[in-house]
Amino acid sequence: MKTNTVRAKLKRGESSIGTWLVLPDPMAAQLMGRVGFDWLTVELEHAPVSIETAAQSFVAIAAGGTVPLVRVPWNSAENIKRVLDNGAWGVIVPMVNSKAEAEAAVAAARYQPLGERSVGGQLHAASFDTDPATYYARANEEILVVVMMEHVRAVENAEAILSVPGVDAFFIGPNDLTNSMGRAPVFESDDKEFVGALEHLRAVGRKYGVASGIHVADAAAAGRRRAEGFQMIAIASEAGLMLAKAREAVSALGLGKASGVAKY
Repeated sequence: MKTNTVRAKLKRGESSIGTWLVLPDPMAAQLMGRVGFDWLTVELEHAPVSIETAAQSFVAIAAGGTVPLVRVPWNSAENIKRVLDNGAWGVIVPMVNSKAEAEAAVAAARYQPLGERSVGGQLHAASFDTDPATYYARANEEILVVVMMEHVRAVENAEAILSVPGVDAFFIGPNDLTNSMGRAPVFESDDKEFVGALEHLRAVGRKYGVASGIHVADAAAAGRRRAEGFQMIAIASEAGLMLAKAREAVSALGLGKASGVAKY
């Protein structure tokens, strides 16, 4: 059975860099899987991606030697079970704001005795290049469970959330976090409440051995966040990277409108 190299790196305290996939296209996933990122997250929360497209994308990503992750639409056992049974190597769960919600995510992603995930399927084992029996025996050691802490309530409940056994990493969504603070959504801010929240979450994560993650707009920001101690860092998305490069070419040639391009 293949090893989830991203989970292993995070457990060793190392950094791991990836990006988001928001285009509902396994071909794009296949190409991105050969770029060199450690992991790629298929976006099911905010993008028009079906479970069939996601399953095909997991295969394409893994074939390129990259770890296929997925963000589910919401924290439910059905959502988590379906993506893991269809080949994802890890799940990113949005808006986890309480201990009970973190426990529910772990229960859905882990088999007994650590959780309540039901047994069945074929694609999960195929994705790890193994047989179902081996997968069932080792999945709890390889599946990455990431909770998103992207609301002021999550910051307030950080101790309770990050103390839950089975949580491997937390991931900060800066746009939602700043929005929950009553401010305009942004990737980065010097706002004291925002900066303090990031420092607090990192400190609590270190206390409980949970890796810290965050979404950034570009490579320069990723370097800064890595230097600060963040381990799991997402740079924009494949669509954001594509549009930024296209905008650069258009601008250099004096074409098109001068409108900005969303990074995510």
